[in-house]
Amino acid sequence: MGSSKLLAYVKEENMNKNALSIFNQLRPVSVGFDNMFDHFEKMFEDDYFDTPTVNYPPYNIVKTGENKYDVEVALAGYNKKDINIEYADNLLTIKSLNNKSLKKDTDNGVLHKGISKRFFSKTFTIADDTEVKSAVLKDGLLKVSLERIIPEVKKPKIIEIQ
Repeated sequence: MGSSKLLAYVKEENMNKNALSIFNQLRPVSVGFDNMFDHFEKMFEDDYFDTPTVNYPPYNIVKTGENKYDVEVALAGYNKKDINIEYADNLLTIKSLNNKSLKKDTDNGVLHKGISKRFFSKTFTIADDTEVKSAVLKDGLLKVSLERIIPEVKKPKIIEIQ
């Protein structure tokens, strides 16, 4: 192993250990955050940050209200039959399907192909108290609406001293 690769490996290991130690330091002063800490630890263990960032398809995350969000994904050329949206274990996954329409090699006279219609999979981590409300594909933009539902127990309240 070359010295530059060894140095990069040591830096990465130190980053992972530092991140894990931060979570371990927070555990004794936190209650009810075990799932969140476990999730972040798993991200560091699974080389989550080593995978290259794929910028396709482009997307926005927009806050539309106090507790409302939209994930907007640019999907020009796709229709409802080409896309699958799945929500499980706090992961929202949007991906293209293996449809014949995606496999077409015929260009039908296209002189320049700048609008890409290729396979993709994009995953977002969603908080425990957030629900997926709807998904709409209109004018080449997929909009998945989310809402953070705050239970009465978590809403601020005044505690009367007796």
